[in-house]
Amino acid sequence: MKVGTDMRFGSAKPFRRGLRTLVTGGAGFIGSHLCDQLIQRGDIVICLDNLFTGSMSNIRPLLNHPNFSFYHHDVREPLSISGQVDRIYNLACPASPRHYQRDPIATIKTCVVGAMNVLEFGMLKGSRVLQASTSEVYGDPEVHPQPETYVGHVNPIGPRACYDEGKRAAETLFFDYHRLHGVQIKVARIFNTYGPRMLENDGRVVSNFVVQALRGAPITIYGSGRQTRSFCFIDDLVAGLELLMESPAEITGPCNLGNPQEFTIEEIATKVITRSHSVSELHHRALPQDDPQRRKPVIGKATETLGWRPVVDIDEGLEATIAYFSLSLGSKGREANIASIDSARAARARLPRRRPGRVPPTNGSG
Repeated sequence: MKVGTDMRFGSAKPFRRGLRTLVTGGAGFIGSHLCDQLIQRGDIVICLDNLFTGSMSNIRPLLNHPNFSFYHHDVREPLSISGQVDRIYNLACPASPRHYQRDPIATIKTCVVGAMNVLEFGMLKGSRVLQASTSEVYGDPEVHPQPETYVGHVNPIGPRACYDEGKRAAETLFFDYHRLHGVQIKVARIFNTYGPRMLENDGRVVSNFVVQALRGAPITIYGSGRQTRSFCFIDDLVAGLELLMESPAEITGPCNLGNPQEFTIEEIATKVITRSHSVSELHHRALPQDDPQRRKPVIGKATETLGWRPVVDIDEGLEATIAYFSLSLGSKGREANIASIDSARAARARLPRRRPGRVPPTNGSG
């Protein structure tokens, strides 16, 4: 199914007819933000999603844009899109344990069969293809912090293996297609990312804490709360993905993209409670099997080769995220919702601006 019209999108300013870019998983949390940014750059964007965890509400503002189209499709099936495709961002896969463990066989098929279908399509079109891999390829790491050279510590038969091993196999496919068929590839290892448009029921740390705090419910802490994570705001991640995609062809990755600021889970919970003015208390539960104890990226490669580093502070990012959920939950009545819209806009406006000149120009030839 293709969605889109030729109506102008709120401006008489002519759009730059840029690259024709496919984003699989484009209606999801990260994918929809990426679609927004690519449209702003002037690309012609094809968003493909099976809507397992993606949502049409994430891309609804783009549906009338003349450079945007939506296809309802599952990457486990071969891709068939007519015309030139210059770039492919493969983001198709549920990313939270709650969702990817719901149907683990479907998850590993999405990772592996989906990656193969995307690569075959990219090879047919002569596209440059970026794989959204994950810090989960490092498993519960025995090396801290984690550089790209670390091969990981993953349990291949555990409940998280459908995702962890699926993403590891997808990386293997990407590099084999690159070596055997000359496909231009980029592999990004994405660390914990947060921000507006996260699903409220995805079970991830920030969204869980924010939703529970806004509802005044107990904040669920798995384990002691002393385990650590590093949280990257969505705007910073999207900038990193763009820079990696448009980097010279010899830069294939894998490349860590994440914020090296490290916090304990309890520290994040306390920040959320404070910034949301919540009365919630902490409630500890058993730690799930194979849940990593520490997670922090080494981002030297991204800094040196891409000129990228995150700029959004955790407190600024949480403010924007809390404002978004305050609005989306609709729990405080119309006046509070209007205030939430204003606070969300104000919080987003206070975030550091991206530097548009940091993404190098391209003629689409690769």
